[in-house]
Amino acid sequence: MIKLVNVNKSFGDLHVLKDINLQVGEGEKLVIIGPSGSGKSTTVRCMNFLEEPTSGEVYINGVQLTHKNKTEIIRSSVAMVFQQFNLYPHKTVLENLTLAPIKLQKVPKAEAEELAYKYLDIVGLREKAKNYPATLSGGQQQRVAIARALCSRAKIILFDEPTSALDPETVQEVLDVMIRLVNEQNITMVVVTHEMGFARQVADRVIFMDDGRIIEEGTPEQLFDHPKEERTKAFLGKILR
Repeated sequence: MIKLVNVNKSFGDLHVLKDINLQVGEGEKLVIIGPSGSGKSTTVRCMNFLEEPTSGEVYINGVQLTHKNKTEIIRSSVAMVFQQFNLYPHKTVLENLTLAPIKLQKVPKAEAEELAYKYLDIVGLREKAKNYPATLSGGQQQRVAIARALCSRAKIILFDEPTSALDPETVQEVLDVMIRLVNEQNITMVVVTHEMGFARQVADRVIFMDDGRIIEEGTPEQLFDHPKEERTKAFLGKILR
């Protein structure tokens, strides 16, 4: 579903990604971990060309992304959940969820609303459909953002540290929704997170990044219980104390 080939990304003199080679299979749940500044978020943002690689190639469903075709391919195949919720404050929850299907995918309003209620049920927020984002907690807003991503009917959802902007009390409610998606929806998911318990529970594969490179990857059991690289051991030793 996703393939990165020798992807590099620089911001001026700062070389953020260094020869990233990565494949994500259909339905796979891939979790990316690592210290701040290691290139995790940039890797995910390159997957949907929010950041265009300085060099290298990105493929979605076997089609190479280019500056010209990125909008068409991303709209039809990839959704993203950000650190910040990015909801339209002047629109209700229901309007936030139906805007893209109606405007971009030309889905009839009644069908779009039916889909929105379906996914609001999944994230446990049907009763908030007519509310505005400002009346919701941070955890509720992030759950709405997840429902919005589902309404796009994308086969791939990218999560860029979806709990990092939340209060500790609301982190688990968002993680619970994501765990439900893993168990009930056949969606390819790439998740950047610092939540190691979540990574261990849901990931098919975990990647550890540092200094713009993939240092090590494996199943949760392999990476967390039997890391091979010293840098991985040092990171996990601090995180898992």
